[in-house]
Order: sequence, then structure tokens, then C-alpha cells
Amino acid sequence: MAALPVPLIAPALGAAAAYLNARFQIYYDLNLLGSVVPAVAHQAWWTYRGRLNFFYRFEDLATSKSSQTRDFLRFEDRTYTYEQAYDIVLRYAGWLKEKRGVKKGEMVALDFQNTDTFLFLVLALWSLGAVPALINYNLVGKSLIHCITKAKARLVLIDPSVAENVGDEVRAELSDTVFEVVTPQLESQMLSLEPYRAPDEVRADASGKGMAMLIYTSGTTGLPKAAIVSWSKVAIPSGFTSRFVGTTKNDTFYTAMPLYHSTAMLLGFTHTLSQGATFAMSRKFSTSQFWDDVRKHDANIIQYVGETCRYLLSAPTRICPKTGENLDRKHNVRVAFGNGLRPDVWNKFKERFGVETIAEFYASTEGSFGTWNKSRNDHSLGAVGRNGALYNILLGHTVAIVRVDIETELPYRDPKTGLCVRAAPGEPGELLFALPPNDVEARFQGYFGDKDSTSKKIMRSVFKKGDAWFRTGDVLRNDNEYRLFFSDRIGDTFRWKSENVSTAEVAQAVGLHSSIQEANVYGIELPNHEGRAGCAAVVFKPSALDSAGAPTPDTLKSLAEHVRASLPKYALPLFLRLVNDDSAHSTGTNKQQKTALRNEGVDPIKTDKDEVYWLKGDSYVKFGPKEWSELQGGKVKL
Repeated sequence: MAALPVPLIAPALGAAAAYLNARFQIYYDLNLLGSVVPAVAHQAWWTYRGRLNFFYRFEDLATSKSSQTRDFLRFEDRTYTYEQAYDIVLRYAGWLKEKRGVKKGEMVALDFQNTDTFLFLVLALWSLGAVPALINYNLVGKSLIHCITKAKARLVLIDPSVAENVGDEVRAELSDTVFEVVTPQLESQMLSLEPYRAPDEVRADASGKGMAMLIYTSGTTGLPKAAIVSWSKVAIPSGFTSRFVGTTKNDTFYTAMPLYHSTAMLLGFTHTLSQGATFAMSRKFSTSQFWDDVRKHDANIIQYVGETCRYLLSAPTRICPKTGENLDRKHNVRVAFGNGLRPDVWNKFKERFGVETIAEFYASTEGSFGTWNKSRNDHSLGAVGRNGALYNILLGHTVAIVRVDIETELPYRDPKTGLCVRAAPGEPGELLFALPPNDVEARFQGYFGDKDSTSKKIMRSVFKKGDAWFRTGDVLRNDNEYRLFFSDRIGDTFRWKSENVSTAEVAQAVGLHSSIQEANVYGIELPNHEGRAGCAAVVFKPSALDSAGAPTPDTLKSLAEHVRASLPKYALPLFLRLVNDDSAHSTGTNKQQKTALRNEGVDPIKTDKDEVYWLKGDSYVKFGPKEWSELQGGKVKL
């Protein structure tokens, strides 16, 4: 066999390497592994030294000459260096200990919007070895009482902006709890005290399993659950994601997402702290102010959750009143990092705002693992995670997608073996994460004070007797190129005409129509029909509406043609519900809620504030009391 000429060897090797990298995603895997290994190693080292409590990350930066004058926090018109913030935190710690008697291990509830004071209090509590319980500031009444009770909080500190949410009912029910509004006057008192640094003994026993904070679930199907966030869940995801995204000490990370949620707190604030970068935030999300704040704080990395990017896309282009310049791309953002970015929004957002990289992930506050997709091209558009062959060999055994019985909403078990069955590539199934069977708490600490809810998230004997896996409750699918796509939340997927319908996939199809600003899809029960029919709560773009605010006939016909061409017959949204306020059915983190919409269905008595249309022939037409009566009387069969 003839030898390859020497001048051709290097190009041939280069071409072979490029092919292998493209085929097996070797470079991407090395990036993933190069991000996770140092994070795990740092956690082990900090634990060994008794310095796992993240107060030490903050203190090291605040007392090091190379970083103490670096900007730590930018909020509204205020900026704090690490050194300045450290002084404030220690004064707050002194007040908490001396004036309110906060002790090591005690839980203190924080009911705050995103503010500088909120972050200073979190760090001050950590410095005392105490545990902050992060309350959703939108909660009132029964839900708020529940969350404070779960935390067993003796002291609740409250943002003046949300103090009215803590009403007489709450105070009367929790008469032994101290409620303190942190007014500017009180802050002045706190700052007048001498700085207090608690001895290392109160923090030295922080362990991977140890509780760093409580973060509550959204409670869309019931009362919120108090998820235990361990120090491992602070240290490892923060260290991993900061390297994965490429955050450096010179970057500014901006979020408008609420800090009471894990995305902003763990993958925003502590992510930034792990690299000694600058954290910038707004009090809460505002579509009109978002990019102004990004420019004001000179952010390089921005964070999104749920429908955030869709809301930003729906806003009109901002024009500089002085120069007439289009401001959409006038920023220094290189990465948008978050979860819940739909495929139909993905490239539109990148192209309009000139954002080079999307870093999308899938994870949950209480979960034991996550999936990650850093995307610069269309190869992994819409994926919530991806990896290559090397990563799959090393860590693929810790993740599984299993078939689901939609009727029971549980993973399907083979009648012969009693074990679960892995879904084939492209087949939707529930995502599971492996847990150490003899020490589940090493990876999953569960819900504080709620053994029943904790046990429901753990599944045993999945692939072999005695093994343990964490149930995500979400349906995903993967493909032969190791890309992972979100399909639906278990309970949202519905059956119609003996077929399973993914609400997420239908919403994506509806959302691709040019007249749709937002679509929230769910299944509804109908009289005299089995299963659930598809319904889409939609917000139309203004250009699709007539002078009375109703969709034009051409719009309705075009949308009907679009869904018929895009979806199988069983998945068609047979009903449209027009909603004017697209935030009315969203959580504080811009994630869609379906429960109330699903319960109301298309009963005119329950939907009287919204117009409803149904699919008839080649268009959507008005649906009202007469049509509902015909359904009830069995005169119509869909």
C-alpha cells in the first residue's frame, strides 16, 4: 500500500480530527468535563478545610487586595465594591445576632424583592451559620402562612415594598413570629453598629448535605414545598456553570429574575460570586426596562427564564430619542443563560438582539443533576441539553429517559420484570437522575418537613432491584446525536383520540404563526367526549386585531390553515381562548401556568371575560353559550 505523501499528512489528520470532533462532540465534552471536575474538586477542598459555607467565597474576595475594590453589586443607581459590601454584611450580622438573637442553624425567612439589602441579609445569615428561607414576595394569606410555618421561622424580615402582603390574617395566625419590616430607618440603625464577624466555629461544620437555604417550589398544583438547598447545590452548580458559560472576574452578570428562585440565586448570584465577577440586577422583570438596565450596568451575560425572551421580542424596537439609533443591538451581551427558551423564539431572539450564544439548561431546585446546552449555531437549537460520546460513557449511566403510562402518570413497568423500560431515541419519556441507593440524601435532600413529598420523588428498583432514581416529573426525548429536548410536564400531556399530545410541542407550532405573540396550550374536558381536547390560550399581536380588538377573519383562517399543516389531526388545538394579559397565567419566573385555565375549560360561565373560538372547517369561529349547550346535549361530536 502506498504511503501518504508527507505534505498531505497534516491536512489529513486535521480533517480526521475535525470529523471525529463533529461526530462525537469531543471538544464540547472536554468543555463540560473541564467545568464540572474543578467544581467538584473545589467543593472537596473547601469541605476538608471547613470552608464550604459560601460566606468564605465572599470574604476571600472582599479581603484580597486583587479583588476588594472590584465591583461586587450593581443595583439601580448604587454600586458596591466587595470591600464595601463586606463591611455592610458584617454590620447586618451584628444586628441579627445582638438585636434579634439569631443563632447558628436557625432559619430566618426573607420576604423580599430583588434588592441590595436582600443579598446583604443572605450573606449576613450565612456568616452566622444561619439558614435563609427565601419567600416568594407575591404570596399572601394561606400560602404565605404555609411557607413561614414550614421554615419554622421565629423571625421574618420584610421588604417595605411588599409589606402590605403580610396582612393581619398572617400576623394573627403566626402570633409567635416576629415580623420586621426592614425600613431605611432600620437599615441606618443596623449600619450604625460595629462590624461583627462570627467565629469560624459556627460555619466550619458546613457539609455537602448541610442546608444552605430553603427555596420554595412555585406551588402551581398546591401549596409550595420547601426544597432543601444543600451546600453542594450551591458550590457545584455555581462553579460548574460559571466555567461552562465562560464567566470571568471581568464580567458583569445581569438578572431580572427573582432571587427567591434557584435560577437567579444559584445560577446567577452564587455563579457570579464563584468567579469574583460583578452581579447586576433589577428589582423585578420589566419588558420595557430590561435592555436599558443591561446597558446601564454594562452586562456581558444576561439571564432568562420561561417566556422572558418572548416578552422581550414582543416589545417594539427601542429608538434613541436623541440620535434616532436602533438600540436593540446596542449592548455588550455575548451570552444569554437560562431555561425555558422555546425553539420558535430561539433564533428570533438571537438575531434581533445580536446575542451570539444561548446557554440553555434543564434542572430543578430540588433535583440532583442538570443538563446543559451551550449553543452558537442551529445544531442544538431548542435543546435543553447535549453532550458527546465521551461524556455519555462517563456520566450517561446517571441519566435515563423511561416510558410513561399517561393514565397513571407514572413510569411504565414491564409486567414480566417489574422494571422500567428505557425510551428509544426520539420517544418521549420521563427523565430520571440516578441517586446513590444506600445514601440518597447525598444527592437529594428533599423537602424540609415533608417526608411524603420527598418520598414521592424517589423511585426504587427502576432498572435493577434496590436502585434509586430521582423523578423529575418532566417528559423529555433525546436523539442519536445526544441532544435532549423538553416535551412536556407530566400532567400537562393529555390524551385525545387515543393519542398522547404534548402541550409544549403544540404551543411551539402555534407560536410559529406570525400573528401569535404567546400561546399556552392545555387539554380540557368536554361533555360527552373521552379524553381531553386541545385548547390554546393565545395573545395575538396588535397587527392581527381589528379596531375592536378582535382577531380579523383573515387571521383566524390563516391560523387554522397553519395548525392543520403543522400538526397531526389529533394534536390540533380545537379551541382558542383569547387572553389580553399574558402575565395573568405566569409565575413570578415567567413560566406558564395551566391549572386554572385547564379547570375552567371552555364553559362560557367560567370564561366569560375572554372570547373563545373553535375550529370549524377552514377557520376558527366564535364559540359561546349556544355551542356549549350543543356539546352538553351531545349534538356535536369532535
